[in-house]
Amino acid sequence: MDLLTSLDEAVAALEEPLTQRDVEEGWTDDLRREVQEEISVNRSALRRHGLWMVHYLRPRLDEWMDREAIRPGRLRQAVLNAQQRLTDHRGGGSQEGA
Repeated sequence: MDLLTSLDEAVAALEEPLTQRDVEEGWTDDLRREVQEEISVNRSALRRHGLWMVHYLRPRLDEWMDREAIRPGRLRQAVLNAQQRLTDHRGGGSQEGA
């Protein structure tokens, strides 16, 4: 899966209304919207300016979710997958789509 697709998937997951399980895992509507916005801003920057911009993005979504005591689940995994793709892309030096 490519970088932009993983960001699209994370945004799509975060756009859905919270389930009871999501709430039990620690998510609130405000947090869901804030994390979605953060990912959306990164995705927009990459689409607008090119994937070389990934070297300037330093997402710390894992730390944010840890501070908010978000437990493992579908949303946390979607966010972590997106963050990992950003990290992998930055470290691998890939220029796909640039």
